[in-house]
Amino acid sequence: MLEPTGPLPPEIYWRRRVFAIGALIVALAVVIWLVITVSRGGDSPGAAAAASSAETTEVSGPVTSSTQVPSSTTSAARETTSAGQSSGSAPVASGQCADQSLAIKVSVQQPTYQVGEEPVFGIVITNISGEPCSRDMGSGLQQVSVHSLDGGRRLWASTDCYPDGDPDMRTLDRGEQAAFTVTWTGATSQPECAGERVPVPTGAYNVVAQLGSVRSAPEPFNIA
Repeated sequence: MLEPTGPLPPEIYWRRRVFAIGALIVALAVVIWLVITVSRGGDSPGAAAAASSAETTEVSGPVTSSTQVPSSTTSAARETTSAGQSSGSAPVASGQCADQSLAIKVSVQQPTYQVGEEPVFGIVITNISGEPCSRDMGSGLQQVSVHSLDGGRRLWASTDCYPDGDPDMRTLDRGEQAAFTVTWTGATSQPECAGERVPVPTGAYNVVAQLGSVRSAPEPFNIA
């Protein structure tokens, strides 16, 4: 059947116009959605998680800030301490830097020591927060420990025989560091200085520093 060739009734004419406009709006919406998706490069929850993991790894890596306060060295029977406790650490006092505001790194002055030499460790504590804060870094609140290379046996800890120390309140700006030196006699120790202390045998070991719950990555060294 042929449609009438005369003018369309107004209601049919406007109905067709509205339908055409609606179809055009839908098509434009699809095009805009495709453009936005392509420009974002296919962001996904997996990509966001990978970015978050990379940031965490970077935080736990080597200290890169060039700002450093003068090094501080304290001694107690030739064993100096300047890192955090590995277990049962006291809670942080109100108003001080939270543990998550700090990063700690330990280094060894030389890779290999001879039996009878005293290994020297360097400790750097960095304020990784976005604002200045203060923290008591006294030797009684810090710990440096030496472990077997596999981490299964702890041979020495700086707080075993010298658990107390004078307060050492440090105020660190954002990115600023506090540096300490630790000298170890090379002898074993146990909590409360129990038992006999004997020189550790030759071999490979790890040293770890800790302040509160902030623990450094282990740093290997040798005694030959």
